[in-house]
Amino acid sequence: MASAVAVGGRPTRKRRSASSSSLTRGSAFGLGVSMIWFSLLVLIPLSAIIVKAAGGGLSTFTDVLTNDNTRAALTLTVVSSLIITAINMVMGTIIAWVLVRDRFPGKALLDLIIDIPFAMPTIVAGLVLLSLYGPESPIGVEVSSTRWAVLLAIAFVTLPFVVRTVQPVLEELDTDVEDAAASLGATRFTTFRRVVLPSLVPAIFAGAALSFARGISEYGALVLISGNLPRKTEVVSVRLFSFLEGGNTEAAAAVATIMLLVALLAIVALDVIQRRVARRG
Repeated sequence: MASAVAVGGRPTRKRRSASSSSLTRGSAFGLGVSMIWFSLLVLIPLSAIIVKAAGGGLSTFTDVLTNDNTRAALTLTVVSSLIITAINMVMGTIIAWVLVRDRFPGKALLDLIIDIPFAMPTIVAGLVLLSLYGPESPIGVEVSSTRWAVLLAIAFVTLPFVVRTVQPVLEELDTDVEDAAASLGATRFTTFRRVVLPSLVPAIFAGAALSFARGISEYGALVLISGNLPRKTEVVSVRLFSFLEGGNTEAAAAVATIMLLVALLAIVALDVIQRRVARRG
């Protein structure tokens, strides 16, 4: 409720708190349009996939999970994505630090190249990787049709995520606090661990969540270089496509639903971990 407060002899009216105010017509319209658009792009398609998978009953999920080829593809995809996500959390933070805090020739070019995996079609990325690391490799490193190829392809397409989430946070950090810590005798590592890292943790884990979600869903960069060997280098996206080619849409929907649950669990787990790490500082 608004109340009068005297300021300079003149009564003024205290503004109503934003939390107690109702939506204006413009805000309500914007919210409605946003929810419709979000529903058309996300909620309805996801619901359709879940309904399609549920149409076959629990036996569909049981058949998918007990199939050796599908289980191997799930394990390879999730484990590889977790490994690369952990690597990206370290290397992405280091790259972001170098781009923000250091000056060197070619810095602007490196900053531009980081975004290439975002802009490049993934099938082109797969062709580039195959040309460089496939048979008759110009650098003498051949990893095609091996699990190393799966890791390499996922690392290529997920590299920018942590870099681009950490970089703007580093740019906004005030270096005066770091200078104060150094003047009090703190080492550079201690300053980074106790002063800088707590501010970066939310951005690092946000990038990690995006990296993991992209890794488990990648197809284009993997389909050429991995060789798609069942129980060896076949990933979930390729396995799902094989179900669709065979007309088994219920099994494909079941695999998609399982991967959706994996992604959600990973995002929730990363969020819980980053909150605990940030709290401990």
